[in-house]
Amino acid sequence: MTTKEIYLTEAGLEEKKKELEYLKLEKRPQVIEALKEARALGDLSENAEYDAARTEQAEVEGRIKMLEAMLENAIIVNNVGNDQVSIGSVVTIQYDDDEDDIEEYSIVGSTEADPFENKISNESPLAQAILGAKKGDVVTVSSPQGEYQVTIREIQ
Repeated sequence: MTTKEIYLTEAGLEEKKKELEYLKLEKRPQVIEALKEARALGDLSENAEYDAARTEQAEVEGRIKMLEAMLENAIIVNNVGNDQVSIGSVVTIQYDDDEDDIEEYSIVGSTEADPFENKISNESPLAQAILGAKKGDVVTVSSPQGEYQVTIREIQ
């Protein structure tokens, strides 16, 4: 079985490590305590608290396993240059159909993507189109809504 490459920036790596530590050292013991308390209530067949605690336990354990696998297979992106767009770059683009529409995006691995913070996945149509581009390049982006062009204005 091949594992999917998971790209993380240094900040993303630290975030995932902190989440894993929290789940193992704080959340897991809380769930175990909730299970103990629910068991003490008696008949488990009709015990909603017990069912809820078991569900939460499964979610926590699943997330722990996912984070451990993610960290084990992570490729850390840290040597980012500013001559061409790569994972870890902060890119300023201009949409060619509107000269006033200028956006800045951070290209991150899919696990770090957060559109509300302008962090786009390296697997997104926009990132796929601009990866490898240089400042001044005009790039055509193929998206589900159709094609459009952007100009690379700055790479950090």
